[in-house]
Amino acid sequence: QVQLVESGGGLVQAGGSLRLSCTASGSILSFNVMGWYRQAPGNERELVARIIKGGSTMYGDSVKGRFAISRDNVKNTVYLQMNSLNPEDTAVYYCKATMSSMNYWGKGTLVTVSS
Repeated sequence: QVQLVESGGGLVQAGGSLRLSCTASGSILSFNVMGWYRQAPGNERELVARIIKGGSTMYGDSVKGRFAISRDNVKNTVYLQMNSLNPEDTAVYYCKATMSSMNYWGKGTLVTVSS
């Protein structure tokens, strides 16, 4: 049973930074893709960033140049460094891992950016 646990969310002022962590119950090398998604109230869940097994990354247009995804294979953890946060970044951030055709989700961590 794959488990993903997010942490690092919280309240931050506009312009500030946060680093989110997503720790898997097993080796993250088992996953083809790992990523971060977010969902704000009234909005659909959207892609923030993802990283494939080979190391290539992809970002949503609204976070390019501000956010960075990385991983630590030893710690089985994927990170999302978020800089220059603005109130539009307020959302629940979810970690997603894909293995073959199976998708696994964490329960999410709330990020609130005050103006």
